[in-house]
Amino acid sequence: MTSINKPRILTGDRPTGPLHLGHYVGTLKNRVELQHIYDCFFIIADLHTLTTNPSLEKTSMINDLSRGLVLDYLSVGIDSEKSVIYQQSRVPQVAYLSLIFSMLITVPRCQRVPTLKDVLKDLHIEKPSLGLLSYPVLQAADILMVKANLVPVGKDQESHVEVTREIANTFNKNYGNLFPVPKALIGDVGTLPGTDGLAKMSKSVGNCIYLSDDPDTVTKKVMSMYTDPTRIHPTDPGKVKGNPVFIYHQAFNSDLAEVADLKARYQKGTVGDVEVKQKLAIAINDFLEPIRQTRAKYQKKTGLIDDIIMVGSQKAQSEAQATLDQVLQAMKLN
Repeated sequence: MTSINKPRILTGDRPTGPLHLGHYVGTLKNRVELQHIYDCFFIIADLHTLTTNPSLEKTSMINDLSRGLVLDYLSVGIDSEKSVIYQQSRVPQVAYLSLIFSMLITVPRCQRVPTLKDVLKDLHIEKPSLGLLSYPVLQAADILMVKANLVPVGKDQESHVEVTREIANTFNKNYGNLFPVPKALIGDVGTLPGTDGLAKMSKSVGNCIYLSDDPDTVTKKVMSMYTDPTRIHPTDPGKVKGNPVFIYHQAFNSDLAEVADLKARYQKGTVGDVEVKQKLAIAINDFLEPIRQTRAKYQKKTGLIDDIIMVGSQKAQSEAQATLDQVLQAMKLN
């Protein structure tokens, strides 16, 4: 259950596919800890997925992908009894709030959000939809509808929270002090390179190890991982710094003595990539095994995921309706 005595957090993910080790390192591990300190709302941001691809092929998959997302949350230790897990599209009040907030911000301001340019470039979008342009406004509605105080984000998403802060300040100035002005909570979180050596894991690229991968799949992916491209023979001294295999060892191998030994031998040219990868596969599978067991436990409970989404969405909808009522009253529109 949520508590008004704790500072409130809103964060979440778009349901575009299963979560991977990069998500765990970047956000999930932190969320598991935050839920014991803060009043947490975890949003399944399915409406946000429409901003880049609203095709029927994609929209027809959203509910199944949302269930998978919740299962990933539960498997790593997010507790639906401590936090609210809800599906954005089941809270229609957010669209109403987003419409009101869109009147409080200019088009040029939305166009200046740095991540918009990145999305257009990465997805090769020449003519963005109005929905994509106003993405930060809908995000502001998500945040302000539950009156969140903090929004955990990566550094690249800080500009979105700044839009929310501006909208909250503008509303408060025009209509009365209704909204807390939220702050971005930028933790000291790491990033994992992709298994192919690219700077970041990406579902669209397919260079991921998923939280739901079975042991054989993990081993296969690890054994094909990118290492030091300049190292031709096992007897060649290799580079440890920036080597994805050792970045993963550092993140997931609990045997620190083994990691130190492998690093030293690798730099001397007395251990081959095969042995280093084999031990990494064992370490990652050891790390994932409790997550797999928890996942299996929840999968056996028929209807549980749907119930969690329904109950969480009802709680979020209650919060959103109360906020909307206050907004309309403050604006003398009730």
